[in-house]
Amino acid sequence: MTSTSEAAPMNEAVVTLPSDEQILITRRFDAPRHLVYRAWTTPDLVKQWWAGRRGQVDTVDIDLRVGGRWRYVMTATEGFPVAFHGEFREIVPDERIVSTEVFEMPGVAAEDLEATLNTATFAESGGGTTLTILVQAGSKDVRDAIIASGMESGMQEGLQLLEEIARGLA
Repeated sequence: MTSTSEAAPMNEAVVTLPSDEQILITRRFDAPRHLVYRAWTTPDLVKQWWAGRRGQVDTVDIDLRVGGRWRYVMTATEGFPVAFHGEFREIVPDERIVSTEVFEMPGVAAEDLEATLNTATFAESGGGTTLTILVQAGSKDVRDAIIASGMESGMQEGLQLLEEIARGLA
């Protein structure tokens, strides 16, 4: 993509559905892999991008080790809380993170919430980074509910902010 302005063109994530239980998100960042990974895994930096422009991040807890847990909580602009949590299953610094992800639904017991298994891969080429996130849901219904939730527009905002933060770390 060629831009006539001095600013870098906005990269956009591409969302595909490779199987009935999967969502694949792919996005190119104009920043080196180690900086994208740092912005992805450092609590103070995650607070700056995770909510996109849809609210204020209140809590980011990251215990970045296999078996460690993570939890993000935001207050949406409409005033309601949104929270996700999970557990790290595999970590290869600057390359790959495999973790579970659970959307905390108000009024639903924790044991009744279904987790996805998310694999984030950070690949560097030409000074930039391609992030791929494979979301493995337990069923087509869960996958379809994630897509229907409107997650893509908020994700696009968050990943744009993630790129700005990673570029600012250089």
